[in-house]
Amino acid sequence: MRLRIAAACDAAGILQADAYAGFNSLYAADRKPGAITEAGCWAHARRKFFELADIASKARGKTSAVISPIAFEAVRRIDAIFALERDINGLSPEARAAARRRDIAPLVDDFIDWITRERAKLSRHNEVAKAMDYMLKRIAVFTRFLDDGRICLSNNAAERVLRGIALGRKSWLFVGSDRGGERAALMLTLIHTAKLNDVDPQAWLADVLARIGDHKITELAALLPWNWGRAPPVDRAA
Repeated sequence: MRLRIAAACDAAGILQADAYAGFNSLYAADRKPGAITEAGCWAHARRKFFELADIASKARGKTSAVISPIAFEAVRRIDAIFALERDINGLSPEARAAARRRDIAPLVDDFIDWITRERAKLSRHNEVAKAMDYMLKRIAVFTRFLDDGRICLSNNAAERVLRGIALGRKSWLFVGSDRGGERAALMLTLIHTAKLNDVDPQAWLADVLARIGDHKITELAALLPWNWGRAPPVDRAA
């Protein structure tokens, strides 16, 4: 599915995701209509270290009883970066970039220097080394957020939204066809766009579907969620 999305996508902009190879064609310089900028997700990188330093799960016997002190330190350092990032959530891209250069960049630089030194002490088969390599081979991708305030530290917000869809698939089973999948994607996009604009999706869709047949085509923008929400829907019974 992800390969199909990558091949069909004709958008441009920023994609923040894991290092899934199926996305590589999106980052190609000769891509039309233009290359998509790759941004690394620090939550994905942190997870690789956390699994090696998760004391609670190891105590329950889910994995090896050996806890990596290097992985534990990596998690501590990444969590310090996340803590500073929380303080600037919601600020403008310009304000976030300025705060990152001032406060977060030093922590990121120290972290990269530290994992570079520690990586040199480990064999390439070491599990912690693999977690380090995941970042060290993509330093430019993982540090891109420092200079671009539009990029988040992680794509957790997007994954939280998609979790409902992933769980829903167990009930929906399949959408039936590619065309059905496209329709489902369209409807979910409309619903979540309404939610992001603090608009009740059901109320908005019911009102728009009732009015759109008689609505002026030159004024369709008035029905978009961010415009519709500024005024109450028209009472057609009045």
